[in-house]
Amino acid sequence: MADRLTMQDPRDQYPRPPFPEQPQPAPGLAVEMDPKPDHGETSYKGSGRLAGRKALITGGDSGIGRAAAIAYAREGADVALSYLPSEEKDAAEVAQLIEAEGRKAVRLPGDVTDEAWCRDLVSKAVEGLGGLDILVVNAGRQQYRESVGEVSTEDFDRTMKTNLYALHWIVQAAVPHLPAGAAVITTASIQAYEPSAILLDYATTKAGIVAYTKALSKQLLEKGIRVNAVAPGPFWTVLQPSGGQPMEKVVHFGEQSAYGRPGQPVEIAPSMCFWRPRRPAMSPARSMASRAGRASPDEEGGPVPDRSACQRQPSRISSTVAVSICCEKRS
Repeated sequence: MADRLTMQDPRDQYPRPPFPEQPQPAPGLAVEMDPKPDHGETSYKGSGRLAGRKALITGGDSGIGRAAAIAYAREGADVALSYLPSEEKDAAEVAQLIEAEGRKAVRLPGDVTDEAWCRDLVSKAVEGLGGLDILVVNAGRQQYRESVGEVSTEDFDRTMKTNLYALHWIVQAAVPHLPAGAAVITTASIQAYEPSAILLDYATTKAGIVAYTKALSKQLLEKGIRVNAVAPGPFWTVLQPSGGQPMEKVVHFGEQSAYGRPGQPVEIAPSMCFWRPRRPAMSPARSMASRAGRASPDEEGGPVPDRSACQRQPSRISSTVAVSICCEKRS
């Protein structure tokens, strides 16, 4: 990986498909992916933008949550990680990376489909961190089904509880602990705007997250708490080989994108930092998404985020574009 001042061709900066077949049982492990995703383990360079902050990140063991955890630690924050017990191997790696920065890592394994656990999770995070300034509700379930008849009630219910109900339960528990100036960040998806036929339940929850985020922002504005969403496009995360896509699509994942490859989790990290506490406050209820530089439906007519608020890394697509790099199909 070149240093942050080296210009790089984004088309060739990261691995391109085809990728090996690599089926995993859900929820999967990032450490078993080939090629391994770049979450910023060696590539993300911080600059103290979150010094002294305390963040809770759900799904912080892998994917976008892991990238956020690494970035936040390198920006100076202490981080609590929520993840399933079966993801302990990934979570332990993230905790080591956080602690290597001299920051506190609080590991909190549990199942966010359990309302009682969601509320306990927040309490344990507040206790372990000594407060809470940033809440990132990122944990998600994605399991493809070829037809509506194959989406069982159990499937639909678990996806709704993981992606939507948990968001509500965790936010409810966290709000009393969040001071004015705090930030809540949700993870939506380009699926909210351009749903895939085989991701019926997943896409439905992501559209719900966008609406929930906008409504919540209106409620919390009077408390001085900003609420925003990121909406990634196709990113190389463990969601894909662990049942999120058919294996033939995993092999060619990201091939039809503008750069001919999927995005890497580290490429979202500056955008997760963009909504940090203490940045300019006039940015409530934005769903930060882009398709190779084109605004998403939620952004049209809205302000362009200030690139200086994000870490400057010329080799990456930063600011708005970083959220859903590689979403634009080629003709």
